[in-house]
Amino acid sequence: MQTIKIKRLFLVFSFGITIFSYAQKSASTPLLVDKKATPETQKLYKNLQALTQKGILFGHQDDLAYGVKWRYEEGRSDVKDVTNDYPAVYGWDLAGLEKKSDKNIDGVPFDKMKQYIIEGHSRGGVITVSWHCDNPLTGGPVSDTTPNSLAAALPNGTSHEKYKSWLNEIATFFSALKDKNGKPIPVLFRPFHELNGSWFWWGKNNATSEDLIALWRFTFDYLQSKGVHNLIYLYNTDRFKTREEYLASYPGADYVDMLTFDTYHSYPPTAEAFIENCQRQLKIVSTLAKEQNKIMAFAETGFEAIPYDKWWTDTLMKAIGDYKISYVLLWRNQGWQEKEQKMHYYTPFKGHPSEKDFVDFYNLKQTLFGRDAAKAKLYK
Repeated sequence: MQTIKIKRLFLVFSFGITIFSYAQKSASTPLLVDKKATPETQKLYKNLQALTQKGILFGHQDDLAYGVKWRYEEGRSDVKDVTNDYPAVYGWDLAGLEKKSDKNIDGVPFDKMKQYIIEGHSRGGVITVSWHCDNPLTGGPVSDTTPNSLAAALPNGTSHEKYKSWLNEIATFFSALKDKNGKPIPVLFRPFHELNGSWFWWGKNNATSEDLIALWRFTFDYLQSKGVHNLIYLYNTDRFKTREEYLASYPGADYVDMLTFDTYHSYPPTAEAFIENCQRQLKIVSTLAKEQNKIMAFAETGFEAIPYDKWWTDTLMKAIGDYKISYVLLWRNQGWQEKEQKMHYYTPFKGHPSEKDFVDFYNLKQTLFGRDAAKAKLYK
């Protein structure tokens, strides 16, 4: 009798341990906020989480469309010219789509962008998209910070119907992104980016946090109602100093999949100051990501024209340190800016002084480029 009782206790104890272990495992696996997300989108999210333990995916904005002294050359990429490999992450922007323009804010035709997205995905790469959309109240550019512009886009606002029509265009574009088998291509969507800055119509000092949160949630719900289920939603700020500042316009864990921020290295800050700023911000976001069971990423960074020969290995890698981020994305290589009479680029090209250091950066075990992404089979 005593033996039977002991066995029962052992079984109950073992069962409890099993349940506890399963709960721990479930809690450690981030789940998408879109409960109807496509299988491929779910797989990508799961694999991005797992890959953070192996390294950092390298990304570049507009990489396939143009570079320094070239535009629209098939198979061309400044990153590939230097490393003989493509980025792992391809960044694009949809500004202009809302007003049915044939090209985006950077002059990239949307039909070409669609093909570049399909091409990057076919290599096993990750697609991320931002949206510098016009001001829905005034019709002015994204930098038009007319007061109450965001509030007017909310339900019952004067520009709400216009904003919905813009979302219809976005939904159509996302829904049309299909791979060779006709399956929706997953996209990391970063709406209202740099939302703690004051330079966009949705930014700080131009809208209340409550209104921005309401518009974020409406945008998410509306895209869901349109059957768009291939998106991973990224919350994004510019540089920040405190946890409270970072979370000021956070729409909640049920509306966000990834926590990200943008920080550029620019004069006059020294390399040491840039590294210190990034480390402070990464510490805050890393803590939040663990608390909220989210993935984090460095959504935009760079040093215009890369004036430090060893910026890649001696500055950027020190800025990231040991934090487990999903990816780091460098901004675009526009080349010569006629208006400002200067060069505008963020990754090296053949012959650039930092070319050798970029190759050394590429060869680091923890940096993952196109071939690494393909080997990781992120969609399977």
